[in-house]
Amino acid sequence: MPIIIELDVMLARRKMRSKELAEKIGITEQNVSLLKSGKVKGVRFETLEKICEVLECQPGDILIYKHEDAQG
Repeated sequence: MPIIIELDVMLARRKMRSKELAEKIGITEQNVSLLKSGKVKGVRFETLEKICEVLECQPGDILIYKHEDAQG
């Protein structure tokens, strides 16, 4: 998938654990783990907004677009 989620990087920069983020934004730790691993099809803007608020970052700090070349 050409969208890469770098939530783990931002958590490390903020010295915050997944459990703490989950509590602050009101989702389960398991859902944070799924986001970190990129095993999700999408994320609600409301959730993204809360993540950015808590981590004091922009969506572009978490979501990275990487072009996939046609050759595979």
